[in-house]
Amino acid sequence: MTRVTRPEVRFAGTADGRHAVVVGGGLAGITAALALADAGVRVTLLEGRPRLGGLAFSFRRDGLTVDNGQHVYLRCCTAYRWFLDRIGGAELAPLQNRLDVPVVDVRRPEGRRLGRLRRDPLPVPLHLSRSLATYPHLTLADRARAIRAALALQRLDLADPALDTQDFAGWLAAHGQSPRAVEALWDLVGTATLNARAADASLALAAMVFKTGLLSEPGAADIGWARVPLGELHDRLARKALDSAGVRTEVRTRVTSVSADGNGGWSVRVPGETLDADAVVLAVPQRETHDLLPAGALDAPERLLDIGTAPIVNVHVVYDRTVLARPFLAALGTPVQWVFDRTEASGLTRGQYLALSQSVAYDDIDAPVAALRERYLPELHRLLPRTRDARVEDFFVTRERTATFAPAPGVGRLRPGARTKAPGLYLAGAWTATGWPATMESAVRSGVGAADAALRALGRPRPRHLFAIEEAA
Repeated sequence: MTRVTRPEVRFAGTADGRHAVVVGGGLAGITAALALADAGVRVTLLEGRPRLGGLAFSFRRDGLTVDNGQHVYLRCCTAYRWFLDRIGGAELAPLQNRLDVPVVDVRRPEGRRLGRLRRDPLPVPLHLSRSLATYPHLTLADRARAIRAALALQRLDLADPALDTQDFAGWLAAHGQSPRAVEALWDLVGTATLNARAADASLALAAMVFKTGLLSEPGAADIGWARVPLGELHDRLARKALDSAGVRTEVRTRVTSVSADGNGGWSVRVPGETLDADAVVLAVPQRETHDLLPAGALDAPERLLDIGTAPIVNVHVVYDRTVLARPFLAALGTPVQWVFDRTEASGLTRGQYLALSQSVAYDDIDAPVAALRERYLPELHRLLPRTRDARVEDFFVTRERTATFAPAPGVGRLRPGARTKAPGLYLAGAWTATGWPATMESAVRSGVGAADAALRALGRPRPRHLFAIEEAA
């Protein structure tokens, strides 16, 4: 066993030879590593997979570059936007100029199926008033009640712990929202952002999504997404930024234990090597964190195992011709939820490549590909008439069984903060107590929070350009 100790020689860019090990190369871990390195700390980043990016990654298939799933962000995702700037990828994942979501209801007659959720250049809440007033998928009465419910949401205090004990559906029903309004408005947005239906979602997290995304600033909900493969951002550009910051990055390196060394530091073991560190950030999923935590690091570590998980399935279809004229759309009256055009990003030069993003995919997560093909191709025929004359060139499925933590009522008390009771050991991950649901934004915020806590303990000033922690939950 090789033991790597703290070097006597100071590394370039470091002020005092302090060394931090970050376990996990998803967005949380990358963020923590960059923040620590930018503050002059020598950093080693360890990732068990062969690439960085966590669950937001790409792979090659038959000449195409495929994202494992469709990921979007909003203008209000200030931490993720900072992350894109930090790695030099902002221009590759631009935002809409103005929120505009086409919503197609296949139960309506053709020619009358399309509605839009979009904003006007007016102050909150007037920026959405015209869109709601003309939204064809709700009755006039439902539209009026939806506006009243939105104003009631705006008045909720997100710091009130009682919100986390309630489910969103119950609150919506108490505020006059019909099942149709829940389906065509609240779940349309909430399912994609929370990975849960209203009945299974914490009111605290749902209120956070709608207050921050739709009711904080006029442009808060403008949508951004990568126009390149996710691997270009979260692996190649992230690794380039890490290299430039002086971070030692090791992939295919799984940590087997983390333990205090008895001298105020930490020992991190990987096959064939032990790394000594002054600080350790665990930026891995909650169950893996539970397994690596030393005794006494959390008062109730078993709570990590009580944080549920929720699956996401992505259905990928390549057609021999263009069947969708928009970059994306949302759907009602069909199992299909959101459809995205991934043709250009994948490198496809003929035909069109669509990705169907299916949240809360409990019914699909174990279904054979043939069964999913039988289910979703006819639904695409209903949703997109041009598919009826098109030939399917390829059909495949990607699945993430534990894509996100489940935002169920009561989850807030289970999510730990960045600090543990073990000095020098910190936690990061979208599942930690960021105040956000399991999003790329939450992951980046958690990485900033863990780095900030570590830097304070190490006596190192935070980098001036680091995302302002006062904006984080």
